[in-house]
Amino acid sequence: MKQVTLNIRENRYSFFMQLVQALDFVQIADEQHDANPGDSYNPDFVAKIKQSQQEFKDGNFTSVQKEDLKEFLGL
Repeated sequence: MKQVTLNIRENRYSFFMQLVQALDFVQIADEQHDANPGDSYNPDFVAKIKQSQQEFKDGNFTSVQKEDLKEFLGL
């Protein structure tokens, strides 16, 4: 089975869902999640990701060459 994620404009969502539901080979996994995609994420996790993104933008990160990766990880 294959899975596809789509971003549908809000004003076309209802039409799209009617169209998809008419197809007998399509399963809608979690319509509630689709309606509010940000509601299911842990706020602490989201904050950590945003903090990491900001740190990267500020240049606060470590670069490791591919050849040095095992040593960096202590493997």
